[in-house]
Amino acid sequence: MNINIKVGMVTLGPVQTNCYFVFNAADPEEPTKSDAPIPCIVFDPADKGDLLYEKLTQNNLKVELILLTHGHFDHMSGADDLRKLSGAQVWCWEKEDDLCQDPDANLSYDFIGKSITIKPDRLLRDGEIIEAAGLKCRLIGTPGHTVGSCCYSFDDDKVLISGDTLFEGSVGRTDFPGGSASTLVRSVKEKLFELSDDTIVYPGHGGGTTIGDEKQYNPYIR
Repeated sequence: MNINIKVGMVTLGPVQTNCYFVFNAADPEEPTKSDAPIPCIVFDPADKGDLLYEKLTQNNLKVELILLTHGHFDHMSGADDLRKLSGAQVWCWEKEDDLCQDPDANLSYDFIGKSITIKPDRLLRDGEIIEAAGLKCRLIGTPGHTVGSCCYSFDDDKVLISGDTLFEGSVGRTDFPGGSASTLVRSVKEKLFELSDDTIVYPGHGGGTTIGDEKQYNPYIR
């Protein structure tokens, strides 16, 4: 069966975070049951997990897995509600476990005045292959924005969920706890720029881009 990857997006939360849901569209060569929910992977449920669950369900999508690019509150505030409603687990890179569970370090106290934490169900290794919802992606550890920030690459489909590591014409902030500008630039150069130039980048904020464009035009990566 051929994979026809689809990437949907909804922007949520006080700082307009991109939450992505990725699924395998029906192969036109194979019959499908129109009433069968389509499994998907949700990346960075930023807020309103109940609303997100409702909208996905209304569109015949079933949440099979929740993946976090990092533990800042604006990327996981909706994760616990979405987990409870869908039954899906929350996974992240093992280096981000502490940040996910620390409301001071994950900025929830500073930005919205209340504690928001998430305890991941599973901690992943750098380079680990994740298979869910009929899809396969690879965790790429990209520290710099936080100690445990990461990206997820659908290598066969040339799709990258980049979180707050790489933006269109920019990179993530490094002035928060655990941030390092030199580490972030090294992560992008040594890991993300190894991907093919036509890889489509879906960042945590703002518009999409490609690896090739960022190699050529991003002023922060020199």
